[in-house]
Amino acid sequence: MDAVWDDSAVLDWRYKALPASAHGATAGEYLDARPSLDEFGTPLLTLDAGALDHNVRVMADWVREAGVELAPHGKTTMAPALWRRQLDAGAWGITLANLPQLRVARAFGFDRLMLANSLLDEAGLAWLAGEQDDDPDLEFISWVDSVRSVELMDQALRLARAQRPVSVCVELGGPHGRTGVRDDDEALAIADAVRKSRTLRLVGAAGYEGALAHDTSADGLAAVDGYLRRLAALSGRLEHETDDPIVTAGGSTYFDQVVQVLGEVDARVVLRSGAYIVHDDGYYRRTSPFSRGDGTALRSAMHGWARVVSRPEPALALLDAGKRDLPFDEGLPVPQLVRGRGENPVRGARTTAMNDQHTFLVDADAQVGEVVRLGLSHPCTALDKWSLIPVLDDADADKPVVVDLVRTWF
Repeated sequence: MDAVWDDSAVLDWRYKALPASAHGATAGEYLDARPSLDEFGTPLLTLDAGALDHNVRVMADWVREAGVELAPHGKTTMAPALWRRQLDAGAWGITLANLPQLRVARAFGFDRLMLANSLLDEAGLAWLAGEQDDDPDLEFISWVDSVRSVELMDQALRLARAQRPVSVCVELGGPHGRTGVRDDDEALAIADAVRKSRTLRLVGAAGYEGALAHDTSADGLAAVDGYLRRLAALSGRLEHETDDPIVTAGGSTYFDQVVQVLGEVDARVVLRSGAYIVHDDGYYRRTSPFSRGDGTALRSAMHGWARVVSRPEPALALLDAGKRDLPFDEGLPVPQLVRGRGENPVRGARTTAMNDQHTFLVDADAQVGEVVRLGLSHPCTALDKWSLIPVLDDADADKPVVVDLVRTWF
């Protein structure tokens, strides 16, 4: 597998998004020819250049005005080119979810990284110790949520003869949430264990409010608010081993509340919102603070394209994109238009189910052979299905042109 990706990379059959006519050309040569979307087959996922630029700018402006930092969650895209765009716009660092993702970030030279997880793998900790010892510019933060996790990290780092301590945050969780210590007093015991270790350094408190609600109802917002106030209180009680402590939370649905509550804490507030750069036409369009009136609305930068391959019943059309190609966990794709005929043929139509390779579309005036553009929900389970994604100059144009290719590393 290539260690890097640039315009010199040779295109071939490994990238399912590309037509055979691209094979053998370098990425730069292919883009110089300004290929049209019409040259691409289906199924297909595309990104929209204008929407990506808009979303990066909107979030960067909002974070700056709010007086907080942003370490966008890289797992959403696993695209170093997009991470770099976020950093260039002012992001403080990049967040990752696991050790393989961390290795991708290091392979591409990223040096301020947060692992929103506990790193307990002995071999992984030995690798991390080597990375820190070899690169004085590397700033890395991990999380811990038990005394046992502190002991395991300390043991592995001692075995690896780590020269630099690993910075950690105590992670606070909530009832029926995901990871994170549930008891506030126990969180202080974990912090004390970190301070007593020889290989770790306590730099803050961390959590994820999105695990405690999944909508913007009054009950959901109240649950998030209560959790964030616990996190703020914990941050204030910790005896940090740094002059620049952090408190970090914030997915892509409740980051306005995170700023409102944690902004009162005497610590650097770091948001980890990641889905904003791609956004969607489903879950995040409904739940983002920007969709609820707080700031400029984001735009969906991803679309699915699928061809009608069968009309076996009068009201039923089968599309050639399925669960292997498009996200479905936060809502089925929504028909938006038929390429070349606009939205009229699919007005009132809907998708009812997805199989591995097919989507069921009903009540659409789309004929066999025609291509339907689909609005999608949840970018975190969209881009992982594609190793190379065409970026269009304008997905709403009659003949969109491919102006970039985004490489992902899931």
